[in-house]
Amino acid sequence: MEKKNEGIYDGFKELGTGKMMVLGIQHVFAMFGATVLVPILSGLDISVTLFAAGIATLWFFFITKRKVPIFLGSSFAFLGAYASVAADDPNRLALIGGGVVAAGLLYVIFAALFGIFGAKRVMKLFPPVVTGPIIILIGLTLAGSAINNASQNWILAAITIIIVICVNLFGKGMIKILPILCAVFGAFAIGLIVHLISPNLFGLTWLNADPWINAFGPEATVGISTFVDVPPFHLPQFDFSICLTFIIVAIAAMVEHIGDICAIGATCGKNFIKDPGLTRTLLGDGVGTSLAGLIGGPANTTYSENTGVVALTKVYDPKVMFIAACFSIVLSFVAIFKTFIQMIPNAIIGGISIVLYGMISATGIRTIIEHKVNYANMRNVIITALIMVLGLGIQYSHAMGLTVLFDDAGIAYNTLNGAVKIGSVQFGGLACAAIVGILANILIPGKDYNFDMEDGDTKETDPAPQQ
Repeated sequence: MEKKNEGIYDGFKELGTGKMMVLGIQHVFAMFGATVLVPILSGLDISVTLFAAGIATLWFFFITKRKVPIFLGSSFAFLGAYASVAADDPNRLALIGGGVVAAGLLYVIFAALFGIFGAKRVMKLFPPVVTGPIIILIGLTLAGSAINNASQNWILAAITIIIVICVNLFGKGMIKILPILCAVFGAFAIGLIVHLISPNLFGLTWLNADPWINAFGPEATVGISTFVDVPPFHLPQFDFSICLTFIIVAIAAMVEHIGDICAIGATCGKNFIKDPGLTRTLLGDGVGTSLAGLIGGPANTTYSENTGVVALTKVYDPKVMFIAACFSIVLSFVAIFKTFIQMIPNAIIGGISIVLYGMISATGIRTIIEHKVNYANMRNVIITALIMVLGLGIQYSHAMGLTVLFDDAGIAYNTLNGAVKIGSVQFGGLACAAIVGILANILIPGKDYNFDMEDGDTKETDPAPQQ
């Protein structure tokens, strides 16, 4: 349902070019931590990943008619597939590229089917009783990584959160819409000062100086002369069984894509499922992913971190993502920028993530409230319960037949993250919860809403309690 929120929809007109550029940089900082973590874990190159994310976001911006403020960063859904293919063997990284291309092409096929048969039929599967809990779950399933990062230095994480809150509530003018940027630089400055005075104060890490020492120290093999560095692009290789694995994972990732589009739509007060439509958003995500695979990058996905920034700043203009994409491409060639980013303590990233992921979950709660989901109807209670418990339970459990992500590959990523494993393919908690929620909505009788084929919205038809 379209309901225009109070916020900025035309940034260049309301803010000006300079402020929009700064906002674009803020989105780069928001996506950077998660985007580069995927290549770090999988063995892919960080520079290529940044370049691929920028190119994919530019493509998404134009194919969606410049209407959806989304950034496409590297997807975590395919990490199990990466590990099963490459597993510490750099000679097999090109096969990952082939699988990524195949996954993107599946998105394109489904986009064509939606275009032929109509996305409205698809959206019958996604009433607010399904999308609301899924949006809540998007934030909650990411919470583990935020806490893990913040726990490395809770003092620095708390400082970061306090700066975000103060800037958002008490900031004036341009400062008010830059809470993330202010928090990153403010907390980093405090961490730097403490590091210079007492590096091990309270036994905590206040600054990660190793990247700077390795790059520019007395024994460094690189220096300022390598300020510009061309990313090591490489072509993909194709193997049928590997491509099939990536295609299966892509099916689950598409469900998450729809949830993310619903989330950003609820944030902006726009019905992006209707306009520009799922056909265009899937084309944006799919072609962007295939482009990444063609140059040696990981699969991309619509980024919740940036949706959180949009919700926090209330700058809904998609052009800010265009600017962020351009910065991402430029920075993929700048070696010193990667060094600076790697110096930022994980606790700062964790503090910011706590706020951003919470904003996403809050958007899901708002979706449920605004659409007046009737929880006096036990059917709605059951669907929500299945989504929430399965999503969180699978995500944070590795018992009862569930497997730890990357455990077999020997990669210590996040021992809390679990997945349902079918053969060599692993499905995360969010994907499993979304699939079960959709099936429950189809199979359980007693719907108290119908689907408006004209505007793509769900409406209450029987508000009376049903037990």
